[in-house]
Order: sequence, then structure tokens, then C-alpha cells
Amino acid sequence: MHVWQHEDWPRLRFDATAVLAPLGVARHRQGRLLGAMHRLGFDLRREAEWQATVEDVIRTSEIEGEKLDLASVRSSVARHLGLPDAGLAAPDRKVEGVVEMMLDAMRNHAKPLTARRLQGWHAALFPTGHSGLRRITTGRWRTDRDGPMQVVSGPGGRQRVHYEAPPAMSLGDEMRRFLAWFNDPPEMDGLLRSAIAHFWFVTIHPFDDGNGRIARAIADLALAQMEGSGQRFYSVSAQIRAERSRYYEVLERTQKGELDITEWLTWFMACFTRAVDAAEGKSQAVLRKAEFWQGFAAEPLSARQKTILNRFLDGFEGNLTARKWASLGKCSVDTAQRDINDLLERGLLVRNPGGSRRTSYTVHGFGAQPSGDEIA
Repeated sequence: MHVWQHEDWPRLRFDATAVLAPLGVARHRQGRLLGAMHRLGFDLRREAEWQATVEDVIRTSEIEGEKLDLASVRSSVARHLGLPDAGLAAPDRKVEGVVEMMLDAMRNHAKPLTARRLQGWHAALFPTGHSGLRRITTGRWRTDRDGPMQVVSGPGGRQRVHYEAPPAMSLGDEMRRFLAWFNDPPEMDGLLRSAIAHFWFVTIHPFDDGNGRIARAIADLALAQMEGSGQRFYSVSAQIRAERSRYYEVLERTQKGELDITEWLTWFMACFTRAVDAAEGKSQAVLRKAEFWQGFAAEPLSARQKTILNRFLDGFEGNLTARKWASLGKCSVDTAQRDINDLLERGLLVRNPGGSRRTSYTVHGFGAQPSGDEIA
């Protein structure tokens, strides 16, 4: 029996005593991070916002098994935020759709959540009207023309049904109740509201596909309303991606249980806390990047050199080699080596220990990365 099949659905309940402690920890960490970010200054806050948004877009898609092109996401987010990295990669319709949904949820948080807005998000996620090779209904609630909406895994013939959503004929009433609650909720903490909204929406599962991504965007919208800001410096989706197995496990168990969602709420708040903790570490990386450029502010660099150095400073995995420099800079290996030699002479790069065939470099003051990781 699924949670929506209970007579009292959607009167969700939880143990307030069990929720109080993890909620207090989460809100304390959140306040500490936001306080630190407000002390950074405008430019560094925008840098941190850009990094968090890029990660949010990449990871919310990865949770559903879809890998987006990192360069396209970086360029799209930069363009929407008005940052100088815009235009480094050609626009991608699918990437643009995810970015537009995420930024609409955060930057337009004062607007009510409506059926039309949700359906617009869905249409943006699937600009071709297809999910993979399968044609789906876009920009409208699902119809169940091919049978009940089920979440399944495993090969054909031996599939396991994890969840079956309410029938399509009930979606009008289900969504009206959800939207009425979201736009005029009872008095409760904003983090609890975000967690409940995520669970409630993904349980209704009103679309043919993309319900998880939209549920997380709704959760982000609730967080933006709680903070009263369209800027986000942490990524809950990135933390959910890191804990994907546990995420699906708790979600499935709660959807197949009674109306008590205490376990879901306590897990969500702990996940949120870990997301904020991760963001604190990344904020230090933003500061280190700013300090690096301040130290070399007088150095004349080409646009290509600045771009590739920024890629490294933004969390480039593995070590920098002439071959990877050529790939990133869209130039020959000989040209890449001349760029690198120039930066070595001026002290912006340092050569890592190792043989000449696999010579690698790192940015001054940032230390060598573990060997073996390759970036195309």
C-alpha cells in the first residue's frame, strides 16, 4: 500500500521531537554559512553563486542518470548571471532548459507556484518532446495512456516496481491541493516546508518524466523563500547525488509506509547540513582563487591563459598537462607548451615532480593533484 492510498492522504505527519535536533543543527550551519558569504563582498559572492548553481544543474541531472556537458553548463549559467565566462561553449537546448528552471526557482522565488509555471519547467527540460528515444507528453500532466506510472529498475521481464503513482485521472485534484498548500502553507520552518514539498510532489509524480528534477527545484524554491534571497551558495542536489542510494532508499520506504514522514524529514535535514558543510569548504576555494589573482594582477595574460587557469582554480580534477591545455584551449600541443613555459617563467605555474613523458603542472600555491585522473 502506497502512502497516497491511505484514507487521510495527504495529511502527512511527523514526530516533532525527533525532528527538532537535526533541524536546529541544519539551521545553525546554514546561518553560519550565509553570514560568512555576506562578508565576502559582491564579486566573490557572485563567484560562489555561479559555482553552486553549476554544481546544482550538473548533479540534479546525474541523480536521474543524465550527464550534462560541463562546459555548456558553465557557459549557460555564466550567461544567465551576466558573468564574463558566458559564451565559452555553444548553447545546448537541454542544458539551457535545466539552467532556466533552476534559476527561475531561485531568482523568482517571490512568484507563486502555479500549474502553468510547473508545466513550463517541464517543457524546458524536454525541448524535443522526448526522454531518450521515448516520446513523452511535455508541458502537461501525464495521461497514463501506456499504463500506470511506475518507478522501476532492472532488465525487461525481471523489473522491480519501486513505486506506483496516483492515477492520472486524480492529478487535477492532487495538484490543486499541493499548490494550495505550497502557496499558503501553515506556520512551519522553511526547511521542513522544503522537505515536505519535495516528498509530496515526487509522490504525486504528475509528469511522464523529470519529476525528481522538478521536485528538487521546488525544494530549492522553498529554500529561497525561506532565505529571502535568489542567491544560493550551496547545492542540496550535489549532496543528494553523493548519497543517491540512501536518497532512493528512504524515499521508497516512506512512499510505501504510513502517513508518518519523520524518517524522510530527518534524513533530508541531515543531507542539507552536509551540503552546507561542503559549501563552507568551497567558499575557502573561492577566497584562494581571489587571492591568487590579486597576487598576479599586474601580469599580462592572454585570454586563453586566463580561461584555462580559471578552470584549474575552479576545481579542475587531476593534473594539468600540455595535452589537456591544448584540449581546453583548442590549440596545438606546441602552442599549449609555449603558454605553459611562459607561465612557468613568471611563476604562475610550477612543474610537478615526475618523468618528462608525463610532465604535469599545477597553479602556484595550489599544490599538485593526485595523479591518474584525466580530464578530456
